[in-house]
Amino acid sequence: MTNNKQVLAWVEEMKNLVKPDNVMWIDGSEQQLNELRELAVKTGELHKLNEEMLPGCYLHRTNPNDVARVEDRTFICTTKQEDAGPTNNWCAPAEMYKKLYDIARGSYMGKTMYIIPFSMGPIGSPLAKIGIEITDSVYVVLNMIIMTRVGTKVLDTLGDSNDWVRAFHSRCDIDPEKRYICQFPEDNTIISVNSGYGGNVLLGKKCFALRIASYQGWKEGWMAEHMLILGLENPKGEVKYIAAAFPSACGKTNLAMLIPPKYLKEKGYKVWTVGDDIAWMRIGADGRLYAINPENGFFGVAPGTNEKSNFNALESTKKNTIFTNVALNLDTNTVWWEGLDKNPPENALEWKGNPWNPSMFVKADKSTYAAHPNSRFTAPAENCPCISEEFDKGAGVPISAIIFGGRRAKCTPLVYQSKNWENGVFIGSAMASETTAAAAGAVGVVRRDPMAMLPFCGYHMGDYFQHWLDMGKKLGDKAPKIFNVNWFRTDDEGNFLWPGFGDNMRVLNWIIDRCEGKADATETAIGFVPKPEDIDLTDLDMDMETLKSILTVDAETWKKEAAEIEEHYKKFGDKLPAELKNQLATLKANLG
Repeated sequence: MTNNKQVLAWVEEMKNLVKPDNVMWIDGSEQQLNELRELAVKTGELHKLNEEMLPGCYLHRTNPNDVARVEDRTFICTTKQEDAGPTNNWCAPAEMYKKLYDIARGSYMGKTMYIIPFSMGPIGSPLAKIGIEITDSVYVVLNMIIMTRVGTKVLDTLGDSNDWVRAFHSRCDIDPEKRYICQFPEDNTIISVNSGYGGNVLLGKKCFALRIASYQGWKEGWMAEHMLILGLENPKGEVKYIAAAFPSACGKTNLAMLIPPKYLKEKGYKVWTVGDDIAWMRIGADGRLYAINPENGFFGVAPGTNEKSNFNALESTKKNTIFTNVALNLDTNTVWWEGLDKNPPENALEWKGNPWNPSMFVKADKSTYAAHPNSRFTAPAENCPCISEEFDKGAGVPISAIIFGGRRAKCTPLVYQSKNWENGVFIGSAMASETTAAAAGAVGVVRRDPMAMLPFCGYHMGDYFQHWLDMGKKLGDKAPKIFNVNWFRTDDEGNFLWPGFGDNMRVLNWIIDRCEGKADATETAIGFVPKPEDIDLTDLDMDMETLKSILTVDAETWKKEAAEIEEHYKKFGDKLPAELKNQLATLKANLG
């Protein structure tokens, strides 16, 4: 399939290491895929679902010890430890290569080696990058087909170039004690052993698209960010694009696929999804920042996804989707998960494959749930009813605004705008969310997750902040405006004050108006806050006083916040850019 000498040499090296019985190059053809699907059903790796109700859909179960990303087993392997920084696990490359190769040696005996050429981003796009994943898992092949662009065209585009990422995966024994997900940014290499679960083995996802790509972007002058991309169309048919970063459990996919409230929909407002998870951004010929979604599908969390919370995400799963670790309804041969609807199946198999019925369910005990709390769907982006027509074009969309956000009960107002790019980088670097009941441990603990990149930055986070500042200097007055949102302000009883979901469109409209100089704002110690009358409350059961309360900036709360940011900054040592220290000092002075 290729004459690329570097590709062939690497494949040969891996072949000699793992000793497969057979080798198959994935060409992306429907015939080959159908054969692989049939094989996976035959071996029990996949279960075929009801063809009439869920055409082309399958269920997969992972080993119960292998159900999520494993941050403590994830390493950034750079020559110098300092380059990995204080927020990553580090190991010297030579030591880690030896360890991984010793674990993987001979692990494909009796198996087939699948070689997957894949493109992150539309094939041939100047913003795209190419990878080749070797795996012993048909599940991985079929998921990569959904999540990336796969096939012979990728190799044609690569030609003789050596600019491609080597991604090697072996299931080995699914042994959690020998499970490693390792990135070698200086070598464009990813190695994953002893896992069969999504994020650890679909190596185009966080491993390449963020950890490796963030390093590439740093070296090559572009940005790989953990951000959704959406297009906001106004009644005149004009579309403006927004990129937004949120930590987990803050509604990223819901915002990416937002359906405007009835009143705004009737006026002609629409939202178009470009991406729900990752944005690659480069400065275009006109000096503006352009973004593509490097992925080709959605790897979404199933529990809680329903017609009300995210109609478009649910629609995306109705065909050609792979479900992982959800429940199987035996009466209909369809899938179910907590939060899908109010009708749990009476006759089902839970996510591990054991008999289950609703009488077993105890809300406080996650072990009684039919679907694993981190169960997933891998759905083609083309299934999404609101997918943007720009999604596949490869030129990227011009970004007008960047939004940071988190879950804060009292601290952060509903929305505010940074004073400038540098101040916006400060806001992103201090980004935080409060833990919910969904996360392990205490509720309400503030966790800092700069730019939502803490687990995904492939190099020193101090250098990462500096890269953001440098990009701002290059963009100059064409830089997107930076905002912060918080849909999660609560009253003293803990009730959310803002309705969220589709009504977040009202805040997005103010953000776009600010970008176009059409809306006023009040300057506060932390940034520019909307004048309450500029947030459209038409048809919303909310009074002006409540809105004012969620736009307030309380100086005492923010003094505590500033002290916590100072503590957070200590871990970056002398790599923390001086600009961010100055921003913190300015915030403290503003708070008096």
